[in-house]
Amino acid sequence: MRPYNPPTDPYLDVVYSDAHLLVLDKPSGLLTVPGRDPAHKDSLASRAQQEYPDALIVHRLDMDTSGLVVMARGPDIHRQLSGLFQQRAVEKIYIARVWGEPREEDGEVDLPLICDWPNRPRQKVDFEVGKPSQTRWKKLSSDGRTSLLELTPITGRSHQLRVHMQALGHPILGDPFYAHEEALTAAPRLLLHAQELGFTHPVLERPLHFMCNPGAEFQLEQV
Repeated sequence: MRPYNPPTDPYLDVVYSDAHLLVLDKPSGLLTVPGRDPAHKDSLASRAQQEYPDALIVHRLDMDTSGLVVMARGPDIHRQLSGLFQQRAVEKIYIARVWGEPREEDGEVDLPLICDWPNRPRQKVDFEVGKPSQTRWKKLSSDGRTSLLELTPITGRSHQLRVHMQALGHPILGDPFYAHEEALTAAPRLLLHAQELGFTHPVLERPLHFMCNPGAEFQLEQV
């Protein structure tokens, strides 16, 4: 297990808040919810609950992934927001910097996934018992060595984007689980960021859309 040293500046980045929900920008390296180990008690959820005691996690990002996370304020809103995610009524767009350059401009990965139990939390493609998993991708730019992709998960499996990019032959840079050595050492962190989040407010009944740009490490070098 890697040492857990989550960033603290800023301690909590609130993108949006009202009486019903919060939208937060989670940094890479911070757990979404506390781990079982007491050393892993610091998390986005526990930080948010210090300021908003009624805040409840609706969905999660991997510790290494940065970007937008929505929290409900109270059990009623939690139930409604959870329903939106289950119904795939939430727009989620990620940005990733990957190894190599896809030949096509866009495409879709449709590969069933299941936990690689002896090597958990790793996931793997399994055509016999894997759960259906689909990801749409679009190439934004490339410097020849690496590429910037927009990723849209149709389903929401654990590590889905990471495994699908590896299966595509273009692992995400800095991925400690799925990247080969060159791709792993090409970035100081996993270059996967939840950039956009959109849904209809369950109480105000108006569309909400949030965007949170990634850090400078996602920028491609000019060649």
